[in-house]
Parts: sequence; structure tokens; C-alpha cells
Amino acid sequence: MRRSILAIALALCCSASAAAQLDDILKKAGDALQQRDTSGLSDSKIVAGLKQALQVSTSKAVAITGKPDGFLKNEAIKILLPPRLETIGRGMRMLGMGAKVDELETGMNRAAEGATPQAKQIFLAALKKMTFDDARHILTGNDTAATEYFKRTSSGDLTTAFSPIVHTSMEKVGVVQQYDRVIKSAPGGSALATQFDLDKYVVSKTLDGLFYELGEEEKKIRKNPAAQTTALLKEVFGRK
Repeated sequence: MRRSILAIALALCCSASAAAQLDDILKKAGDALQQRDTSGLSDSKIVAGLKQALQVSTSKAVAITGKPDGFLKNEAIKILLPPRLETIGRGMRMLGMGAKVDELETGMNRAAEGATPQAKQIFLAALKKMTFDDARHILTGNDTAATEYFKRTSSGDLTTAFSPIVHTSMEKVGVVQQYDRVIKSAPGGSALATQFDLDKYVVSKTLDGLFYELGEEEKKIRKNPAAQTTALLKEVFGRK
């Protein structure tokens, strides 16, 4: 490329506009080299590829978590008894009331499984916030850079929108009643009745589970060609 640029420069040296034309040629050459250094993908393709990756990841994460036992049988994201109730839970098990604790844990996980599919559109809507600069940074970032960006910029909005969905699901599967039974049955449990927000806890753990699964799917798309299920994903992630 340097030889061709030099040849063109010499050919233009007798022209009154030679300097201006040479500057233009050098600028275009530099732009071309810079574009290759950043993988040669257009802004629109990078953004589109990352959005498609997150759409694929979200669909898979929802399919994994939004089904019976999606949370309950997944040890990585299973919602356990809140830390503040662990001592009470152990005490109840020692007193032969472990079934009540199991019912509460099962109910919380069922609420998460029931709410997760409803969050899909909320998740996807957050993709509209992604800029080209964000996308370029994410593309060259670590294996969960997109998921981390998504979590960082959207957790507040997701929590606000997700809370009534989780609350309704918890009422539907009887979590509130189960929680009340545990509190009333546990030694000293009544002291926690007004100090702990069960809705907030389940919402937080539900979102943690979704983000965890999104991260796992993102890793697959980045590392495993078989997970790059579209031509656009192959072009964007296969050239990193």
C-alpha cells in the first residue's frame, strides 16, 4: 500500500492541487488500515451482532429458567432460604419441621420460574440503550462483557418492572402464606416478620439467575462456533 501511495504522490507532484490530493489519499489509507485493525466490521454490523447475541442468549436463558424446576433443580441459581432465616430454618429442621422450610424454598423457586418468561420483553427492550461505543467495547471485552453491561445499565429498570410480576407469581403459588407459616412456627421467627422483604429478596435472586444464565450463553457464543447459529454471529464473534 505504501508503494502505491508513493507512486500516486509522485504522479501528482506537478499539479497545483497535489498537496491536497495527497493528504486525502493518505487519510483514506490510514482509515482503511484503522478499520482492519478493528476487524473491518461496520458500526451497524457490530451493534446488530451484539444485539442478536443478546437476543439469542435471552431466549435460551428464559427457556432454561422459565419452566418447572428451571430454578429449583439448577444448583447454580436455586433460590435458597434467605440468609437471615438460615438459623431459623436449621432450628425448624431439628424440631422436625423441615417440610415447612422445603415448602417455602420450593414456592420461591416456583415464583421465579413463573415470572421469568414475563421478563423476556423487558430484557430485550433494554438492548435499545446500546450505543456503538458500548458495542465496540463489549466486543473486545471479556467473556461476559455484554452480560455485565446489560446488568449494570438495566438492573434498576428490570427490578422496578419485575417486582409486580414476581409478587403476583408468589401470591399465585402461595409463597406469602408459606412464609407466614414458617415465621409463626419458628422459635423467635415473629421478630423478623416486619424486618424482611421477601418480595425484594426473590426479585433479586430471580434476576441473579437470569443474568447468570445469560452469561453462560454469552460465553458459548464467544467461544463455541457451534453456538454461533447465524451468519451475523459468526461474522461478529468469529473475527474477534
